[in-house]
Amino acid sequence: MIFNMNLIQALILGIVEGITEFLPISSTAHLILLGRVLGITSTDFVKTFGVVIQLGAILAVVVIYWRTFLRRWAVNGRIILAFIPTGVLGFLLYSRIKNLLGDPLVAIGALFLGGIILILFEHWHKESADDITDLSAITYPQAFLIGLAQAVSMIPGVSRSAATILGGMLQRIKRETIVEFSFLLAVPTMLAATGYDLLKNFHSLAGSSGNGILLLVGFLAAFLSALVAVSWLIRYIKNHKLTAFGIYRIVIALVFLLLYI
Repeated sequence: MIFNMNLIQALILGIVEGITEFLPISSTAHLILLGRVLGITSTDFVKTFGVVIQLGAILAVVVIYWRTFLRRWAVNGRIILAFIPTGVLGFLLYSRIKNLLGDPLVAIGALFLGGIILILFEHWHKESADDITDLSAITYPQAFLIGLAQAVSMIPGVSRSAATILGGMLQRIKRETIVEFSFLLAVPTMLAATGYDLLKNFHSLAGSSGNGILLLVGFLAAFLSALVAVSWLIRYIKNHKLTAFGIYRIVIALVFLLLYI
């Protein structure tokens, strides 16, 4: 099998996955559109590559938050509950979601609309001293509603991070607290998604063995860039709103739209 991906492209895709997975700008949209720009067609290997770099991004969160997972079992219960809506709907709608991934206009439209929503939300949203500041104080009903918000992000371009952050802030959870909850929720969500993808495309693993270097480069690039992105966003969100991400989404959506019209 001949693959149309080289080392530089693997590095770029890995870095982009690691950076965008946890920022409210949609990693799925960026990878779909960047793949088109780089001229990478969808093959069995490319599907496997996408799964592997997602695992790299997941590992970054595990490395940063392993103490939380091991020591704060009350928080884990809320994370599991929040995962359920996406887990169930993702399983039931797997084929339809995959079909949406093939249409770049869906990702472009979601990027643009999501940018407007972020800007408008931050314009009207005001935090108060009574907002929840501790992960353990998030109630189970609130966790479930955050999970419902996350389920919307199955539409390419919406952004899992943006959906969960806004879903939490609407329930009066302080922004840095919901950002951390969003990171933690990403672990079971992405593990389930990548695991199911691997089962569905298991046959592609055999054909990928000769390109282990590309998989390794993509995995490490996603892992290292995700470490930086997660750490940076935790610091950034304490003193900044999400407005800049909204503006970025609109600009990048318009840029990609110009490339396809």
